[in-house]
Amino acid sequence: MKSMTKKITATALFGVLAVSAFAGCGGAGSSSNGSSDAGSDAAKFDASKTISVVTREEGSGTRDAFTELTGVLVKDGDNKTDNTTTSAVTINSTEAVITNVKDNEAAIGYISLGSLNDTVKALKIGGVEATADNVKSGDYAVSRPFNIAYKGELSDVAQDFVDYIMSSDGQKIVSDNGYVTVSENAAYSGKKPSGKISVAGSSSVSPVMEKLAEAYQKVNTNAKVEIQTSDSSAGSRLWAVHVISVWHPVTLKMRKRAHSRLKQSQKTVSQ
Repeated sequence: MKSMTKKITATALFGVLAVSAFAGCGGAGSSSNGSSDAGSDAAKFDASKTISVVTREEGSGTRDAFTELTGVLVKDGDNKTDNTTTSAVTINSTEAVITNVKDNEAAIGYISLGSLNDTVKALKIGGVEATADNVKSGDYAVSRPFNIAYKGELSDVAQDFVDYIMSSDGQKIVSDNGYVTVSENAAYSGKKPSGKISVAGSSSVSPVMEKLAEAYQKVNTNAKVEIQTSDSSAGSRLWAVHVISVWHPVTLKMRKRAHSRLKQSQKTVSQ
């Protein structure tokens, strides 16, 4: 059966010094939008501390995207080498990355823009802040799309849910939750069919998917949507469900821009 994907949103991947930018421990020097104030942060940071690198587990789509975008993942033909430092703390969820970083001002990790909260802050890449507008324009180079994927024909209710996500109503929820909109469609006007939908995917996208499911079930009381959160690689194997959320790698052009911006910013982590 034919497999299909549809882009529903995009996100920056940032470091949380604490996806999707770099981000770091919150507190003094953090601006209201979560971006770092480089001057005040540099003055307060104790440079004698050892940087604690926080990474996602192997098989995580967030890790795959981040290492590929930043050049940490080296490809040689069919061979791939992940050069993430062996001293890195390996974490298996977005929430756990945030917790580890916020409790250690010398920690650095990476999460998606939509998962950013006021306990950590995003770092600029090449002087560009991690904002939805900068992701849309391509000025913030470390970014990836989120997609919904399905195999074969969708049921009527699953298709209706996809239509809701891509409508102006659904995309407003995407925007309100810190992710990046990808369509300018009209308001939802579906037939509200009955049925059950199972949606499985990465913890990077589950927060906004939960909001979308909640809102959809309010306008279509005939539908029941179940959300299953897993790492991205596990989610991509769940072909039995009607709709799943996965990510697809960005283009080679975007990767080259990311490498260039990272060099310009001179914010590197020793491998």
